[in-house]
Amino acid sequence: MNTADAKRILETALICSTQPLPVRELRVLFDDELGADTIKSLLLELQEDWSQRGLELVSVATGWRFQSRPELRDHLDRLHPEKPPRYTRAALETLAIIAYRQPVTRGDMEDIRGVTINSLILKQLEDRNWVEVIGHRETVGRPALYATTRQFLDDLGLASLDQLPVIESPAQQGALIDALEQASGGDQPALPIDESSVETAEAVSEAETEAVAETLPEPEPEPETLPEPEPEPEPELQSSSPIEPDAEPDEVDITVVSSGTRP
Repeated sequence: MNTADAKRILETALICSTQPLPVRELRVLFDDELGADTIKSLLLELQEDWSQRGLELVSVATGWRFQSRPELRDHLDRLHPEKPPRYTRAALETLAIIAYRQPVTRGDMEDIRGVTINSLILKQLEDRNWVEVIGHRETVGRPALYATTRQFLDDLGLASLDQLPVIESPAQQGALIDALEQASGGDQPALPIDESSVETAEAVSEAETEAVAETLPEPEPEPETLPEPEPEPEPELQSSSPIEPDAEPDEVDITVVSSGTRP
């Protein structure tokens, strides 16, 4: 098999595939007659052949694939004017922390951000297949350890974590957040990680709290403390014949009758 035929076979397989293809699967196309190094050389030549076209051949974490060039994004978006919901900055910052500090626990993320992380954000990042739990830290409570997935690298067009941009200034951090935001509008199904989702989660939490509160017995009201009545003035005793304190008791007339015959 000549080089032209081999490149045409690789080109056809990659264009028709909906997922990136690793070299080991591309070798199956030739019944393992071509080695891995030969396949890589043909892919590099094919990549050069497409350098002036609207599609480009790139190597990502899970293999090789054809994709549209970034400068054509605005034109292609006109075919699908409906844009997916935008990710909140809290979600993108959480994703960036996991990408640069992995593996990390939820407590680590909260220490870095300085605020509590809503569990809904982590769940939706997992549903998007951007992060996953890879183990548990051997400490109190055994918290889950989060890390990014190969799908995350594919959506960003990266082959490995080493290709992530180096963050040395707030401006570079903002550029990374913008890049993650653009990656969120790819072909993957959009996830509503927006402020309304967080507010809805908080409302549901408040509703559950109120429901639990209704099942608890109402506390007995504390007895009201009545003000002490003012003492009534004692009534003055009135007498028609007041007793003078210095008056001596009346003398009693005692008549002594001597013994003897009555006259």
